Amino acid sequence: MARKPKTIITCALTGAIHTPTMSDALPYTYDQISEQAIAAAEAGAAILHLHARNNETGFPSIDPKDFSPFLSRIKQATDAVVNISTGGSLTATIQERITPAKTFSPEMCSMNMGSLNFSFHGLAARYKAWKFDWEKAYVEGSEGNIFRNTFKDIKEAAQTLAPHGIKFEHEIYDVGHLYNLKSMLDQGLFQAPIFLQFVLGIQGGIGADVENLVFLKRTADKLFGDQYHWSVLAAGAAQIPMAVTASQMGGHVRVGLEDSLFIARGELATSNAQQVAKIRRIIEDLGNAVATPDEAREILALKGGDQVKF
Repeated sequence: MARKPKTIITCALTGAIHTPTMSDALPYTYDQISEQAIAAAEAGAAILHLHARNNETGFPSIDPKDFSPFLSRIKQATDAVVNISTGGSLTATIQERITPAKTFSPEMCSMNMGSLNFSFHGLAARYKAWKFDWEKAYVEGSEGNIFRNTFKDIKEAAQTLAPHGIKFEHEIYDVGHLYNLKSMLDQGLFQAPIFLQFVLGIQGGIGADVENLVFLKRTADKLFGDQYHWSVLAAGAAQIPMAVTASQMGGHVRVGLEDSLFIARGELATSNAQQVAKIRRIIEDLGNAVATPDEAREILALKGGDQVKF
């Protein structure tokens, strides 16, 4: 019997959706992000997907000054692959959003493959009191935002970051994003093997169910053949079930407090590492082996941790 390929676990630590009121475990200070990233790596995450926050208020930040304090600590303490977001803001320009990646030249960064209505305004009704003044308006305001990722934006980001040798995590929120990527791959803006992150369950994107995942996978097979690797992240309660499904379909997985604040239905997670440990335990019990950081580098053809600028 052929051996199953290694499963890469990505951990997305904090993101730009959830706010400090929603969970005491959500890291936002430099120390918290550093400590939780290191713990997630120790629990089995080969890739750490990182956003930054204002160290005092927890407001999502794309300022390189808010990345630098924890990037150096993470690199010193772990061998994990660092993946820096090029999202992080629904209102900033593409050049502003890719500034952290330009500054630090990580092995990986995210790349959203199309514009969409990206909303989490429904979360506001769940909370009566807020830790920080900015939170309620920020969450409610997402109802009117478009997450802009035009063809021009994506081209500009790809061309600007090309000299850095960064592998993109192409975030696929709907099936049309696969066709966007195919067009741009044919233009030479990206190089195979590509890495797809199927994003399920975000309001404005495709829903988190198995039928949709199978459809996305079949479409990717048709468009990219054997020239891609893939992973799944699912929002909220779908996080662990969809990650397990993906692992048994030959894909990789992403967990973390960016995508879900919970460890079980109605039970808040205590840390990112808790989610990593849970998905690792499940997929290993089902017969998969979890990839180390160096194995992830080999699978995804990354440039290596010695070529980053932090």
